[in-house]
Amino acid sequence: MKSVSLVGSTGSIGRQAIDVIRSSPEGRYQVVAIGAHRSVDALAAQAQELRPAYVALGEASLAGCLAERVPPGTEVLAGPQALEAIAGEADVVVNGVVGFAGLPVTLAALRAGRRLALANKESLIAAGPVVQAVRSTPGAEILPVDSEHSALHQCLRSGRAAEVARLILTGSGGPFRGRSRGELAGVAVEEALAHPTWSMGPKITIDSSTLMNKGLEVIEAHELFGIPYERIDVVIQPQSVVHSMVEFVDGSTVAQLSRPDMRLPIGYALAWPERLERPFGTIDWTRLPQLDFELPDRACFACLDLAYQAGLAGEGAPACLNAANEVAVAAFLDGRIPWLSIAEVAAEVLEGHEPARLTSVEDVLAVDAAARRRAGVAVDRRSRAA
Repeated sequence: MKSVSLVGSTGSIGRQAIDVIRSSPEGRYQVVAIGAHRSVDALAAQAQELRPAYVALGEASLAGCLAERVPPGTEVLAGPQALEAIAGEADVVVNGVVGFAGLPVTLAALRAGRRLALANKESLIAAGPVVQAVRSTPGAEILPVDSEHSALHQCLRSGRAAEVARLILTGSGGPFRGRSRGELAGVAVEEALAHPTWSMGPKITIDSSTLMNKGLEVIEAHELFGIPYERIDVVIQPQSVVHSMVEFVDGSTVAQLSRPDMRLPIGYALAWPERLERPFGTIDWTRLPQLDFELPDRACFACLDLAYQAGLAGEGAPACLNAANEVAVAAFLDGRIPWLSIAEVAAEVLEGHEPARLTSVEDVLAVDAAARRRAGVAVDRRSRAA
């Protein structure tokens, strides 16, 4: 039996992880800890079903309300360090926390020598050098939960590292694929949130619409697999059936294909090195009419090249870009800036970034805070001019 800690259990990844565990043979997994920032009702319901030893709540002021609703024997942990506290309590730690807030959970799981099922890409993007330093902890390993990186992980099983020519990340192109820059000038929040194939949270969905999500995945792929940026490419695959590919030096390309279903990569990370008995995302080949591939429109979707720029700069540049993007996306969702300004804000902040080495979490926090301040100024300026 594998013990599992679900951090961010009330979000999309956490809920789907619970679905995978429900569908697995009885006794295969035991959820020993769940946690979220402030979703008391959802946490209480999950605790009643899963009967974990610990429930963690980031918002300390809500602890009393939650404690009244958990089953006997379940301990409530609350406060800023509560989520990272449960990251060392299980064989497998699923980090489904959204945004930069997931970094402490990633570090805690790796320092404890646990398997980290990582859905929080910002951990590797914003703090790559810091995370790399703790990956050598005995027992520590990262299994990516992003569909693209899970696909790469599966494809890489086909050959040795020295045989890899390039990684090819695929993307759906988001809701605005094929639109001109002029057509993107006045798009509404509701349009940007209407992803054609995936059901995700608002921040990640907006990132998909700008292709920032794909750019951040390029950085994540570099950090996960150690492949240089010049050997990591992006292609658009609108059907979201080919999740990524690995090209080998002899010209062979290995791809991972399945219907869009996040339960497959979640289950792959939980079951590794085995596979789940229950299939998710199975393709009916008699009903799959075609597979299309095209290059991303880098002129309309400038965020992709910004991510390559930040990745090549290294050290604090990805953290800077990630922070600026989070601020800009939040401003767009609040109606303060137009969609095109997301890339403009990110570019402005990245251009003003002062190179800085990252050797500690404090270094990452300093870069993040500085970038957020500059992004806030850039957003305010555009908001007043609108």
